[in-house]
Amino acid sequence: MSSTIYDVASRAGVSIATVSRALNAPQTVHPATLQRIQEAIDALGFVPKAEASARARRIHRQIGVLAPFFMHYPSFTQRLRGVSSALLDTGFELVVYNVETPEHVRGYLHTLPITRRLDGLLIISLMLSDEEAARLVQHGLPTVLIEGSHPSLPAVEIDNVEGGEIAAEYLLAKGHRRIGFVGGDRQLPGYAIGTSALRFRGFVKTLERHGLTPILPGFTPQTASHEEARRQALDLLQQPEPPTAIFAGNDTLALGVLKAARESGMRVPEDVAVLGFDDADFADYIGLSTISQSLEESGRLAVEMLLSMISESLRTNRRIRLPLQVVERDTT
Repeated sequence: MSSTIYDVASRAGVSIATVSRALNAPQTVHPATLQRIQEAIDALGFVPKAEASARARRIHRQIGVLAPFFMHYPSFTQRLRGVSSALLDTGFELVVYNVETPEHVRGYLHTLPITRRLDGLLIISLMLSDEEAARLVQHGLPTVLIEGSHPSLPAVEIDNVEGGEIAAEYLLAKGHRRIGFVGGDRQLPGYAIGTSALRFRGFVKTLERHGLTPILPGFTPQTASHEEARRQALDLLQQPEPPTAIFAGNDTLALGVLKAARESGMRVPEDVAVLGFDDADFADYIGLSTISQSLEESGRLAVEMLLSMISESLRTNRRIRLPLQVVERDTT
C-alpha cells in the first residue's frame, strides 16, 4: 500500500498543512522542519496523488526554470528570452522558480522531481551536489544545466576561465600594460556559481604569463552590484599609477566602472578603456566593448536538448560549449 501525506506528517512530527507547504512552497518552511519532511518523504517513497496521476497521463506540458536572483542580472533575462522563444508553438508552459537562499535550492531540488507537474527542468548558474543530481536522475525528471556542470547531467556552458584569458589578451593587444579588474561575486552565496571569479582566474593567468599583475582595489567587494563596481573603479582610478584599462567581470559591473570614470574626469577610452563580459542587451546601446557569450542561444539550445530528452525518453550527459568572442565597440 502506498504512503499518504498523513504518513509523512506523522513520521516527520508535523501537521498535514506543513507537509503541503513543504511540497508546494518549500521556501516558506523552516530549514530543520523541511529536512525532517524530506527525510520522511524519501523513507516512505511518498508520491503525491496529483503527481502520480499526472505521471500516468504524461500530460504536464510544463518546463521549469530554476535560477538564482534572476531579476538582478540582465544575463538571466536574456537566457530566459532564449528559453521562451524556443518553447513557442511547442505547447509547453514556462514556470520560473527564483531562489535566493540555500534552503530554497535544497527545497526545490528535493520537491520538484516528485511534486511539480514538470516535464523537464532547466537549472541556471546553480551548483548541484552529487545527491541533488542523483535525485533528479533517480526520479526521472529530464534536466539540463545552463552555465553549470555536473557529470550526471547534460549542460550548455562556456569556459569562463578562457573568457578571462580572452579579455586579457585583447587588452594586451591594444597596448595596455596597467590593467585593472573589477569583480564582486566572491561574496555570492555558496550555491551560486561565481562566474566573475572564474573569469578573474583566467585573466590573472594570462597577465602573469606576460610578466604583469592586475591592479586591484584596496578592499574586498561586498556585493556584485554596479554601485559596488563604481566604488572599486574609483579606488583604482585614484591610485598613484591608475590602470589604462579595466576589465569588469560582467556588463552590469562595467556600468559602475563607466560611471566612476566619468566622475573622475577621465575619458573613455582615451584615458581608460573599459571591457565588460556577457554582451547584455544594453551593451550595444551604450557602446560597451565586451566578451559575448551568446546568452539567448544558450537558452534556446538548452530547450532543444531538453525537449529531445522528453520526447525520446533518453538520458544523456551531453555537453555543449559555446564559443566566446570579443565585441569591440566604443569603450576600448
